[in-house]
Amino acid sequence: MSKIERDENREERIIMEVVVDAYDEDERAMGWYYYLAENMNFPFKAKWITRKRPEGRDVEVVEMSPGDDCSHDMFVEVRYQEGTVDDIFTARLSEIKPIDVDEETAQIIADWHYWVAMGYEF
Repeated sequence: MSKIERDENREERIIMEVVVDAYDEDERAMGWYYYLAENMNFPFKAKWITRKRPEGRDVEVVEMSPGDDCSHDMFVEVRYQEGTVDDIFTARLSEIKPIDVDEETAQIIADWHYWVAMGYEF
């Protein structure tokens, strides 16, 4: 059972724009990958929230991870800076909460969060 209420507008957008011609897991994964990669405006600031750090870390999302890494989940590359530490990490997109992003990027990320919250799989 899903954690959130069904959103018909979002369902239609996902069906018509993301998984429209996908016939199997791999095609759905690639549909999501290209939908995210082509429509999010990088870079953007975000909170990277994990179970170990529920308060989150301030990061900059710089790009999608390589397509081969996104066959079972969607990942992004994030720049984390604190003191002398400046490094790039791979993070699940579902753990990213965007901060002050454009409307399109916010919607795209919300679509992915919705997909995950609904318990959908590739």
